[in-house]
Amino acid sequence: MSAVAADDEETWKEFQELVNMKPADLEKWLETDESRSAGQHKDGGESTGHASGRRIVEILRAKRGDLSEDDYAHARKVVGYIHRHLAQRPSGDVTDTRWRHSLMNWGHDPLA
Repeated sequence: MSAVAADDEETWKEFQELVNMKPADLEKWLETDESRSAGQHKDGGESTGHASGRRIVEILRAKRGDLSEDDYAHARKVVGYIHRHLAQRPSGDVTDTRWRHSLMNWGHDPLA
């Protein structure tokens, strides 16, 4: 197995562990106002996390063998984001927080 293939294997494993929302649930979430308002918006457009969520749905629905290196690169970005964001968990109930909403845009519900 080449280094790239091994890296892709590890990326896929972590992606599958961290992205704990099913594609249909993530799509439904992305349609909410809470989802659209969470995250960083450039020029008033779609947030980075919201766009990422749409891409995550595509990756989850694709056959593993059809994933491109670009898909694996995005999966690595997702894994990194979720790890960083989880480390910033606020104290108290996070049920209705921008912190949780942002993570959910990236396919991870910390309360699941």
